[in-house]
Amino acid sequence: MLIRNAMLTDALGVREGDVLIENGTITAVGKNLTADGPVLDAGGLVLLPAFVDTHCHFRTPGFEYKEDIASGSRAAARGGYTFVNCMANTKPVCSSAAIAQSVMDEAKRIGLCDVNQCISITKDFDGKTVSHLTILPPNLRFISEDGKGVRDSKVMYEAMTIAAKKGLTVMSHAEDMDLSPIDYRLAENLETVRNLYIAGATGAKLHMCHVSTKEAMEEILRAKDRGVRVTSEVTPHHIWFYDNGFRVNPPIREKADVEYLIEAMAAGRVEAIGTDHAPHSPEDKAKGAPGMVGLETAFSVCYTKLCRQCGLPLETLSRMMSKGPAEILGLNKGLLAEGYDGDVVLVDLETPYVVNKDEFAGKSHNTPYDGLTLYGKVKTTVKAGVITYNER
Repeated sequence: MLIRNAMLTDALGVREGDVLIENGTITAVGKNLTADGPVLDAGGLVLLPAFVDTHCHFRTPGFEYKEDIASGSRAAARGGYTFVNCMANTKPVCSSAAIAQSVMDEAKRIGLCDVNQCISITKDFDGKTVSHLTILPPNLRFISEDGKGVRDSKVMYEAMTIAAKKGLTVMSHAEDMDLSPIDYRLAENLETVRNLYIAGATGAKLHMCHVSTKEAMEEILRAKDRGVRVTSEVTPHHIWFYDNGFRVNPPIREKADVEYLIEAMAAGRVEAIGTDHAPHSPEDKAKGAPGMVGLETAFSVCYTKLCRQCGLPLETLSRMMSKGPAEILGLNKGLLAEGYDGDVVLVDLETPYVVNKDEFAGKSHNTPYDGLTLYGKVKTTVKAGVITYNER
């Protein structure tokens, strides 16, 4: 596939030109390229590397009434994503290679979006057993107890020791479950500090998920400066909202938190934007289930907030939505350059549009953005040189 007449933008900068994708890989980037295969005229739209999500829920196995791999893949493609990293809080909990491989194989069969499936830090979320981590095959390299924190510090130490030896990355949902009913802010901050120090002591790779407080981000940046192997992600909803009652975990915070998170992002110290795409049925939301869907609105929310309102360069946003997440997950994605995977997305940055949840491709519509006017609509998604979504 040859993509012509585009404004190319990635973490390396902005330039006009064409992109040639052959056998799923970008083989040339330049002006006036030619090819024998299909040609996609971008019509002057912006071409970005497709987005990579460090934090997602496709709800398989066990909760397919909320989302399944097919509907989640459609939502991802509509939002410009070609790769997502799914959490382990399924039913049964994803604690085995067999469950993880079945999820990844099904996503590959569908072909719209590749999936990495995390393994739970403790077996079946029992809070104490980590022996299953010692027998994980080499292709399963990410572990997470998402939805809760690991209460026992000794257990987390044991898990990070194994992770350091096996080259695993620990993806931390920072929440002291004993403190959550008392002070949710303190719950995130204290467990963030604990996990940072354990990572420093064991040498494990640590990824801090959905960082939401100023204090937690400050601790992460300090840990980076002293050599801890830590990366972080921020969600679109934690930079868009403050003092809002929409139920998510961690909660929507205060204006000062939003401002500090954006300051850290502008300074290049946040590696990734993770959607924490969390589909729920209306009945489950009515019962208080935390979370919102995010794949189909993530780029628009982040572009409108960070670039149009706060003045961040689009290259900075591309780094956090493509190159940074790809590096965390060990993927050959995230740049418009020769040798990288041929995953790209065309976006319209100039035409405002109104979010309509009834148009979502996913099963669930639990979004606080319905009716909101945003910029940065995804028009076409290409995965390995094949169009997976096209609105134009």
